[in-house]
Amino acid sequence: MFYKCNKLISLVYSIILSILLILLDQWTKILAVEHLMDREDIILIPNVLQLHYLENTGAAFSMLEGKQTLFAVATPILLIIMAYILFRMPQEKKYTFLDYVIVFLIAGAIGNYIDRISNNYVVDFIYFSLINFPVFNVADCYVTVAIFALLILILFYYKDEDLEEIKQRLLFK
Repeated sequence: MFYKCNKLISLVYSIILSILLILLDQWTKILAVEHLMDREDIILIPNVLQLHYLENTGAAFSMLEGKQTLFAVATPILLIIMAYILFRMPQEKKYTFLDYVIVFLIAGAIGNYIDRISNNYVVDFIYFSLINFPVFNVADCYVTVAIFALLILILFYYKDEDLEEIKQRLLFK
C-alpha cells in the first residue's frame, strides 16, 4: 500500500512539473511572437547570443522539414512510451533522476507538439550567433538537457544491475 501511495504522489508531482514546464515553454513562445515576430533581433550579448524569431516546420535543427504528419503521429506514440516508462519506473530514490529526465522529455515533446498542431510550425527564438547554432526554443532546451543528463546517468551513475532492474520492471518480469 505504501508503495502505491508513494508512486501516486510521485506521478502527481511529475504531472504537475510537466504542466509547469509546458506552460513556461508556451509563455516564452507567446512572448517571442509578441516581441520578435516581424521585428529586428534583440541582441543579448553582441556576436554571441540573440533572440531571433523563426517558424520551424521541421524537427531539431530543421531536419525533416515539412513532415508534419510524421510528427503528428510519432509524438503521441513517443509520449505514450515515455508515460509508460515513468509509470513503471522503480520507486526508489536512486531512480529519481530518471523520473526528471522523462518529465523533461515529455514537457519538451508536448511543448513543441502544441505548436505543431496549432500552428503547423514550432516557434524558435534563441540563437547562439557565436557558433551559428540553429535557432531553438525552451522545449528544445528541455529535450537537450534531458538527453545529456540521461547520457551522464548511464555512463557514470547507474550500474548495470540498476539498468537491468529498470528493464525488468518495463517488461513485467
